[in-house]
Amino acid sequence: MRHRLIVPSAAAAALLLAVPASAADATPGAPGIGDSYYPTSGNGGYDVSHYDLRLKYQPSTDRLDGTATLTATTTQALSRFNLDFALDVSEVLVNGKPTSFAKSGDHELEITPSAPLERGRQITVVVRYSGTPSQVKINGYSAWQRTPDGAVVANEPEAAAWWFPSNDHPLDKATYDISVAVPEGLQTVSNGELKSQTTKLGWTRYNWRSTKPQASYLATLAIGKFDITTDKTASGLPVLNAYSKDLGDNYDSAKASVERSTEVIDWESKVFGPYPFNAIGGYVPNVKTGYALETQTRPYYSPSGFANGANVSLVVHELAHQWFGDSVSVKDWRHIWVNEGFATYAQWLWSEKEGEGTAQELADYIYSSIPADNDFWKVKPSDPGADNQFHNAVYNRGAIALQALRNAVGDKVFFQILQNWTKENKYGNASVQDFVAFAEKTSGKKLQKLFDRWLNTPGKPAAADAARDGIGKAATAATGKGGAHSLKAAKPVAPKSWQKIQEAQKAHQH
Repeated sequence: MRHRLIVPSAAAAALLLAVPASAADATPGAPGIGDSYYPTSGNGGYDVSHYDLRLKYQPSTDRLDGTATLTATTTQALSRFNLDFALDVSEVLVNGKPTSFAKSGDHELEITPSAPLERGRQITVVVRYSGTPSQVKINGYSAWQRTPDGAVVANEPEAAAWWFPSNDHPLDKATYDISVAVPEGLQTVSNGELKSQTTKLGWTRYNWRSTKPQASYLATLAIGKFDITTDKTASGLPVLNAYSKDLGDNYDSAKASVERSTEVIDWESKVFGPYPFNAIGGYVPNVKTGYALETQTRPYYSPSGFANGANVSLVVHELAHQWFGDSVSVKDWRHIWVNEGFATYAQWLWSEKEGEGTAQELADYIYSSIPADNDFWKVKPSDPGADNQFHNAVYNRGAIALQALRNAVGDKVFFQILQNWTKENKYGNASVQDFVAFAEKTSGKKLQKLFDRWLNTPGKPAAADAARDGIGKAATAATGKGGAHSLKAAKPVAPKSWQKIQEAQKAHQH
């Protein structure tokens, strides 16, 4: 009898030794990554390093079939974890083993491995799925847009859930292989470099590769009939631009703008530091949206962005995001200023270079032309709120903050700050306060009060405070001896570039 009692005890001990302590303490990963504005976006418990997407799309039915393979590392002991996804799932495997799964909420795919996963383990997750993405609604809308000859997906802050399972937040970046089969005669456009294409049995498969870390919302895909131009930069980077064949009157102005992408990148590389990615380009599908988006390496532009003619300022904005937003991404969506304030200021610098108004003149014009009771001054660029994430105050007041910084530290130190910021935070994430601290460290100056005035405090900064930061000088000069009376009578004059900058901003409000 004693022997029979000892055997089960020994077996139990062996089992305990076989299960790592971290796995024995496994708990479910969080269903959100902790974002202030979007609490259900992203997930906890793991970090994805690579997405391999193998897709097939039929435009006539809007059916998408896919197999996604995610390579990841657990950051805690996991009994269960989530992916953000909204299409129909037929099978999930973790490390090659069939795994139970369930859907919850609008876009949560809950995966329960056959055995708990210990912390620090490398895992492979395979998800097989299908669906009609344009019919799937999250919060009342779909990011998947049908076009006359295909489809396109590009949206901020969320787009991935309509076409591949992901950890959908900029805090978890990864590299991508995107392979898409479409009916012969159609083309695809995606991120990075087109590595190959083959045609067989009436289908053409395109294989795209992005080799640098990329946030999930910056992944894009377009299917249709395109006019495609290709080239290489002086340094050998591949350039690919694409335009839907049916853009009508907007075709020529779109092409006249986007074809200058290489020129813009060359200039921005001198201002912001080396270009951080492996390819360059842009694409203009036949969609009815009114926005553009900095989809990594290949920005998305709506045709309406060029309805009033060419707009290189729009291209400057989206390509500046390759540094500010794509390479250096937000830690939390409330820090949207680290994307938009800098991309807007890039437009101001381009205006300065082109002789169409200096950044100083643009800052002065905004400050002097927008009255204090305007809602513009009520929004804090450093934390605008989810409803005001793309408010023009984030763009324009946010850019004034950078001009005030430039005035405070001088041109040499200012541009050193920009280049060092993109270098030291390359492929990472940052907050508004991170930049403030970085600027103070680089310049050796105390700058918190300056940033508080322009980013953190609702209300229009008083004229004396603005003047202390070198803002509003043109309006102050107009007063002469007449003081406030003359200031009220003076009508600010918009710099030549102002209209195109405003058109570009309208095209960036999602």
